[in-house]
Amino acid sequence: MLDDLRALVEFAQAGSIARAADRLYRTPSAITRQMQRLEAALGAELLDRSVKPPRLNSLGSRVLEQARDLLQRTEALKSLASSDAEPHGLLRIGLAHALAEGTLIEPIQALTEKYPKVRLRLSSELTSELFHRLVAGELDVAAVLLPEGKTAPPPLLTNIIATDRMEIVQGAAGNVEGDWKCLGRAPWVLNPPGCFLRARLIDQMERAGFTPMIAAEIHNMHLQLAFVQSGYGLGLLPARFIARNHSIDSVKVLRPPSFDLHRSVAIVRVGQLGALGKAVELLEHGFRQLFEAADTPKPVTRHRRGVPANRRAARPRK
Repeated sequence: MLDDLRALVEFAQAGSIARAADRLYRTPSAITRQMQRLEAALGAELLDRSVKPPRLNSLGSRVLEQARDLLQRTEALKSLASSDAEPHGLLRIGLAHALAEGTLIEPIQALTEKYPKVRLRLSSELTSELFHRLVAGELDVAAVLLPEGKTAPPPLLTNIIATDRMEIVQGAAGNVEGDWKCLGRAPWVLNPPGCFLRARLIDQMERAGFTPMIAAEIHNMHLQLAFVQSGYGLGLLPARFIARNHSIDSVKVLRPPSFDLHRSVAIVRVGQLGALGKAVELLEHGFRQLFEAADTPKPVTRHRRGVPANRRAARPRK
């Protein structure tokens, strides 16, 4: 029917069947058949054929208005689905709680500046809830943190864009040594149960023969950092978060033997996003730059008993 509606619009603009045929590169008889087919589909006559050349009757004029609107909407739909079109429309972005921090405003601002026709709607949820909303069609894309080497469950598509290194930290005035025995005797400030990072840390400590003492369970990195800085306990925080919050001088990093904990930063979606795909690519680029920029000089490290890291020196050779 869309082709028949286009024929109707061209007929109204051209003023005759013959001129409409020229504009559509068709024969007059083909245009006539299209007009007749449209009338049959609607069950009413649209042309006044008592005059020469025929013209639209009053019903035909009202149908013409609707036809123009429908064709415009159809073109808008095609543009929305086209990966070559300029991004426009609503982009619904979900952020995992652990990623929802102030620094993310930079890539989001870059996106809206480059693509002003894109409207953003952001929401922060637990990763499992973000997955549910993606599958339900309530979100277009989500930025999440995953265990290293893992992907989102099908049918979701996962694009790993960066790696987030985790560090064990204590306050600058702390004196805990960086071995598992000392770490097992110290209080900890960790995420609540259900966090895979917490589970990995506890598993590694238990395999070393120690069980951590949980002093606080807090689902907020800024508050965790404040507790660590105050000396309330040890923490497990992202290296980029420590660097971004200018906390290098207020915490010490502890690296026990064989400790190497990372998580993956991923952009997750259900399928193709059409014109909005370019906007998501720009967002991915901005997120990747944030994590690359976080690879800065590391905080002071303590792992040798009784010797401050900043006073450690190489022994002279005999």
